Amino acid sequence: YMLSRRLIRIKAFKVLYAAESSGEPDLAANEKFLMQSCEQTLELYYFLLNLAPALRNLAAEKLEIGKNKFNPTEAEKEANPKFIENKFVELLESSPVFLKKCENGKLGWAEYDVFVKKLYASVVSSDYYQAYMANPGRSFKEDCKLFISIYENELEDDEMLENLLEEKSIMWVDDLGFVLNEIISAIRTVAKTESLPEVKVFKNEDDEQFARHLLKQSLLHYDEYNSIVEKSVPNWDPDRIVASDAILVAMGLAEAVHFPTIPVKVTINEYVEISKYYSTPGSRQFVNGLLDSLIRKFQDEGTVVKEGRGLYQGETK
Repeated sequence: YMLSRRLIRIKAFKVLYAAESSGEPDLAANEKFLMQSCEQTLELYYFLLNLAPALRNLAAEKLEIGKNKFNPTEAEKEANPKFIENKFVELLESSPVFLKKCENGKLGWAEYDVFVKKLYASVVSSDYYQAYMANPGRSFKEDCKLFISIYENELEDDEMLENLLEEKSIMWVDDLGFVLNEIISAIRTVAKTESLPEVKVFKNEDDEQFARHLLKQSLLHYDEYNSIVEKSVPNWDPDRIVASDAILVAMGLAEAVHFPTIPVKVTINEYVEISKYYSTPGSRQFVNGLLDSLIRKFQDEGTVVKEGRGLYQGETK
């Protein structure tokens, strides 16, 4: 499955932030946008995975051009076909699920051949590729290991790729690191099982309901919780409270109140972690302190009531 609970929270946060910034409180529209964002993470997974056949196809094309020259060199005549016979790529291209996902989502790389050529040039000049090609042995695990190295070393922090992804979907760039990790993990599994698992957006129905319910409660109660945030920091000018901080605290309160089986400690830790990446350097301390004090206040008032193993233990779902 694709989405962890943290990534679900991040996506709900982004939708809520956009809704509050644009003044678009419509629940149905925002829930639809959230589900699209979740689905598009899966599309990004298949789009990036489809780079493997794109690289192999380019290699095959270059090999064929070299051999068919009027006067090919000895190196071109004896070109090593190991990469174009990579068994991991063959497995992808024999998977009906993979092929259907790529075809239905129009997730091919033909129109991005400039990037594929740049990536290919970087790959073939790398030490790991040279070692792979120099090894006369052939194994499925070795073929998988090559692509693990490609996804580990070549794609993160690539400005050309980020621009390309942003053009294709505004929801993709922030998901890049997460999806690359998922692909690397999937290829490691494939190396052991020699089969390609079907990947789903959500782990189970509970996670999908978590996404919908978190956004719903955060939207419905945002004004109420945001007002509590502003009243809780009287020495602050409300206009100076970072908007992302206020939204994270409001979401944390919504989760604490409306998800009785998720322990308080988990909720606080999750929104503090998200604040590290989506807010200011001082946000971690602000979100942690305010969320902790407000949830304790809500507990004293009976607004937050937890079920199960306790208030400050690990997440139960």
